[in-house]
Amino acid sequence: MQDIIAELAWRGLIHQTTDEQQLRRRLTEGPRVLYAGFDPTADSLHVGHLMPLLMLRRFQRFGHRPIVLVGGATGMIGDPSGKSEERNLLSVETLAHNVESMQAQMRAFLDFGSGAGQAVLANNYDWMHRFGVLDFLRDIGKNFPVNVMLAKDSVRSRLERTDAGLSFTEFSYMLLQAYDFVHLHKEFGCELQIGASDQWGNITAGIDLARRMHGVQLYGLTCPLLTKSDGSKMGKTESGALWLAPERTSPYKFYQYWINVEDADVVKCLRYFTDLAREEIEALDAARAADPGRRESQRRLAEEFTRLVHGEGGLAKARRASDILFGAEIAALSDAELGEIFADVPSHEMEMQSLTAGLNVVDAFAAAGLAKSKGDARRTITQGGGYVNNRRVAAADTTLTASDLASESVMVLRSGKKNYALLRFRR
Repeated sequence: MQDIIAELAWRGLIHQTTDEQQLRRRLTEGPRVLYAGFDPTADSLHVGHLMPLLMLRRFQRFGHRPIVLVGGATGMIGDPSGKSEERNLLSVETLAHNVESMQAQMRAFLDFGSGAGQAVLANNYDWMHRFGVLDFLRDIGKNFPVNVMLAKDSVRSRLERTDAGLSFTEFSYMLLQAYDFVHLHKEFGCELQIGASDQWGNITAGIDLARRMHGVQLYGLTCPLLTKSDGSKMGKTESGALWLAPERTSPYKFYQYWINVEDADVVKCLRYFTDLAREEIEALDAARAADPGRRESQRRLAEEFTRLVHGEGGLAKARRASDILFGAEIAALSDAELGEIFADVPSHEMEMQSLTAGLNVVDAFAAAGLAKSKGDARRTITQGGGYVNNRRVAAADTTLTASDLASESVMVLRSGKKNYALLRFRR
């Protein structure tokens, strides 16, 4: 089989492995089963989840069988790895909703079906809820040396903090994730667990548990955490995480985030998040070095990544929204879409009745604050600098009506090239 380890390595997707030489040999000998786990802490995946999820996708394309594990059980506790304080516990109803939402999103990235290499969607609540406390402690807990658990970075870092301890609930998380690996090996022949680098302690705990319980050799592989070149988290915006659900992060905002990625970060993002061939990515690297002002790498990244997450329709919406900011005519959009595009533009409210009676365009510009006075607005329009929904206003005596709305209740006015304002009409 093709060497998936070599593919991941040139893309910079390998942070740590257990016995890389042996793992590479196992993966090239024939199809293997692997998994990655995702706890349902929200009703949508965010861009950080895509690092391991897209790795599963790459493994599947190389002929291996991926298992996507949603943590209906582990999500009830919360993973302490990489966290400075304990998570808030979610209700059973919230977790069930989150599991269902995340599973629906995951289906878009992997090939699920009935064939030998088809992906499997699993929920660890299906096997964990059958355990009683005494059964779990007797059958599973006895295989965990406490000194080994205390040595794990995810545990030690929390215990060393003076402002945050570690509850027994969080401490037990490692046991649950470790048993997931053992269970998936037993049920599906799973040999490899992948995850972000902060999962290394949990992954190796599962490998050790499988050895102690069944005498089998399993493997682990981690990818880097998604960070910017300055060390801060990537995929974070002023309003929070960059979500995959369009209701949380619109295709336009998703597209704009990647269009604006710094040169130092686009290098790895092209490798992490696109299926572009090595030759094309290296050509983009060379073009960026020769002429960084063209931002060709960022445009290619934004297009490929938005298409992957939101499909052709989402990419088309994102492009259209971007074009609007550069003067494309505006029509047939929703209030919400205009709100996304012009989030930082000042707005003014008026009564819808004013459009019914007919609103003079000069009065509209003055009301929107795009002119100091009506005389100033008239001069702007007469000189060809006034626009309604990015269409130039022909004359200062133009009357605006409801037919001039760009959406249900919003009209977009512009003075000059980039001076925008919104008129919102209330009914």
